[in-house]
Amino acid sequence: MSTALGAIPILFRHPSVSGMSRITNSLFISNGEAANNKLFLYANQITTVINVSVEVINTYFPDIYYIHVPIADCPSSRLYDFFDPVADKIHTVELNQGRTLVHCAAGISRSAALCIAFLMKYHTMSLANAHAWVKSCRPIIRPNNGFWQQLIQYEHKLFGKTSVRMIQSPLGVIPDLYESEVRVMIAL
Repeated sequence: MSTALGAIPILFRHPSVSGMSRITNSLFISNGEAANNKLFLYANQITTVINVSVEVINTYFPDIYYIHVPIADCPSSRLYDFFDPVADKIHTVELNQGRTLVHCAAGISRSAALCIAFLMKYHTMSLANAHAWVKSCRPIIRPNNGFWQQLIQYEHKLFGKTSVRMIQSPLGVIPDLYESEVRVMIAL
């Protein structure tokens, strides 16, 4: 398996807001509605669905393995505990030529954080690069601040250094990656 995502053809990076977005050849992210769409699941040959929510109930379809990670989208939720097990599961599915869909309610925060953690662990990407990649695939992602802090901690565990830090802004504490965006918002 290649550790660089540069080998993934550009056609796999088409941004999608409402449906599924492809992160790698074997990893997809979506909202809860798309995750329960039989056509989307079978058309994309999804073999494993990881539901990272407390509010979305999956419709179970034959030949698809389901995992439930009951986490609320709030900064105090302990998503960190699931970074390794979920990344390992995505990797195992990939090794068995399967495809994984990770979803939460909107496909913005919880599922994005888990996809980022997977890219850091199995594609040796920095947090900043993994975030940029997932955002290029699904422009609406925005993990909450608590998940950002946990991702920074996870990056430090994996690599002994961090590429993102939390900073003070006029809107409160934010990841430094959002600093220029906040400046533009304040200037308007």
